[in-house]
Amino acid sequence: MKKIEIFIKNVFLRILLLLKSGSKSKGKPRFNESSKILFIRLNRIGDALVTTPLLQEVKRQVKCRVYVLADKNNSFVFTNNPNVDKVVVFRKGFKGFFETLDFIKEENFDAIVDLHDDVSTTVTYLLAMAKAPNKFGLKKGNEEVYTKTVDKPDARKVHVIDRVMALADLFDLQVCREEVNVNYFPKAESLKKVKEVLKGRFPEKKFLLGINISAGSQARFWGVEKYRELIRFLKVYNVNVLLLCSEKEAPQALEINDGLENNIFYSPSFDEFSSAISMLDMLYTPDTMAVHLASAYNVPVFGMYVHYNTTDIIWAPYRSDFECVITENNTLNDVTFNEVIEKFKPFLEKYLS
Repeated sequence: MKKIEIFIKNVFLRILLLLKSGSKSKGKPRFNESSKILFIRLNRIGDALVTTPLLQEVKRQVKCRVYVLADKNNSFVFTNNPNVDKVVVFRKGFKGFFETLDFIKEENFDAIVDLHDDVSTTVTYLLAMAKAPNKFGLKKGNEEVYTKTVDKPDARKVHVIDRVMALADLFDLQVCREEVNVNYFPKAESLKKVKEVLKGRFPEKKFLLGINISAGSQARFWGVEKYRELIRFLKVYNVNVLLLCSEKEAPQALEINDGLENNIFYSPSFDEFSSAISMLDMLYTPDTMAVHLASAYNVPVFGMYVHYNTTDIIWAPYRSDFECVITENNTLNDVTFNEVIEKFKPFLEKYLS
């Protein structure tokens, strides 16, 4: 039944694209301070973070009003961002879809920009039915819906941030690549709270190594015993170790840490999690969302990657110094402690020497 639904959905989408395809513009449209531009990025937190460099450049150079249509799962990435004037949360379902179309009509945007790296059926439907003089996106198989596209860089060779930044060409932006980076802006109260928590847990100031054990799926959980072994290994170094996790993985963190809570940090607040990342001297993580946050603060990263059934380049930090282990299996289970230490030990000692 599901396959039939998908087939019907795709057939209807192709028909809609033929009927509603955008008329292609030849020149580059001009925007200014009075322009209103809607950027669309649904789905996950990491997906949102990698779009922030483009939003920053558009705001800085065009000085237009920047709106973002986001998902309930990633909208908070944009809410305290000075480069974003308004964040709208997309509500899934038939009613939410048409409410969004009404919102787009009321706001009378000068342009709508699809920030997705791959084709999103939902966003393609929105763009096909929304009224706007300019509709931008990467060339990725649904070109009919846009008035202007730019070639999508090769995902096998080009970092995801550079793929998104390719859209800068449609705004005629002059981008200094050395200045491009993820940006996230924690609230002052979050920074203050986390700073006090860390000061209480680590009275003696030392090199602070964060070990994030959470990655959104069990496939990227390295295992209790291996993390225990890693913590034992670190005891010979003059470092403070902070175990980071989601609330859901707190029991696993306690098990790793032999029931001791003093150096475990978790919070339901993404803002507080980000604040903690910003205060680290190094991050060890299997999670690409945390990788991008570390990049925002130039925190060195040691990553663990499940690179299964894909040829895309890994989501490495864009700016931070970086080392990693990669498995082409579908979980981290087969990654041994010795494999990790072979790369992690020299990477860590480079910063401790």
